[in-house]
Amino acid sequence: MSINAATTGSQLNGHRPLSNNDLRQCLRIATGGTLALLMCKLLNLEYGSFFCVYPMLLLGLVPRLNAHLLRQFFAQGIVVNLEVAVLYGLFGGRPLLMVPLVFALFYYRFALMTKGPFFLFGALGAVFLSIQLNFASYPQTDVNDMIWYNSWAICQAAAIAGLMFYLFPDTEPRAPRQVASKDVPSRRHEALLGATVATLSFIVFQGLNLHDSLSAQVASILVLFPMHWKGVHFAGRVRAVGTLLGCAIALLIMLLLYNHYDVLPLVVLLVWIAAMFCARWHMLENGVPGIGFGALTTLAILFGQSLTPDHDIMYATLYRLSSVCIAVLLTLLTVFVLHRLLNRFAATRHFSH
Repeated sequence: MSINAATTGSQLNGHRPLSNNDLRQCLRIATGGTLALLMCKLLNLEYGSFFCVYPMLLLGLVPRLNAHLLRQFFAQGIVVNLEVAVLYGLFGGRPLLMVPLVFALFYYRFALMTKGPFFLFGALGAVFLSIQLNFASYPQTDVNDMIWYNSWAICQAAAIAGLMFYLFPDTEPRAPRQVASKDVPSRRHEALLGATVATLSFIVFQGLNLHDSLSAQVASILVLFPMHWKGVHFAGRVRAVGTLLGCAIALLIMLLLYNHYDVLPLVVLLVWIAAMFCARWHMLENGVPGIGFGALTTLAILFGQSLTPDHDIMYATLYRLSSVCIAVLLTLLTVFVLHRLLNRFAATRHFSH
């Protein structure tokens, strides 16, 4: 699951044909994501971002599904639920006491990501924890209800992923991705960098009471996945471009629908076509988080969380675009400062310095 090769994988070659495996993964991502959206809207589920984003994350990050990856997916969901329940049960009214605990929760996740085998557990856990911390900060949120919906969304995402791999299996074996070896100071550098920036993101969004900026908070976590300055610098650029692409596609869909955004079959059809386009882009980036993946998660959040029969997503799309760009820029500045600071000490000096 290493994404250290993102800089080379993201050099899009529009003339490179997709392999059969790439096409199957495109079908899995688009069909699975659209099925999740359809179920979310038919059942009128709360926390639509849970139900629509999780399948996109799982199908987009996992080219092969096996028991080890499913165990990580379920385990991180259970762990995040317990952590959020304890945090807000004991310290819900005392945000200052939560800060060191939130740092510790992010730190062990990024530490696991640096080692490779449990990258999925750490990466999805960081995203899920950020999303739930955001929702739990809403005064009107019932944390127990949120945890129940999150558990439901995790089980549904796993079921959808299993169905997609059954319907659209790979046609040939995939070569395992090589995990880059890292020395201890580099791993320490990456874990401290990721945990510190993620905690600062939590503090900023809590302190400024930015309840409607879920997309920006998630973006500030996703760009950290390379866990070093060179990778984050590149990830920030492609995340911003991916958000721009996803927002542009969402606006185009709204213009095509005009005042028929409450007609679910039309919405589902257009979202499937858009997801196939973004999934193809994702495959041209060798399946690593880049512009295509950013566009996919943007579509999932916008249509899953913001679209209702009585409310379109025009304002939400424009707000998401501006808030994500600002969040990414501030995250990059923070990562640069911390990177330079950590590299001053031999115990936390990154090998790419």
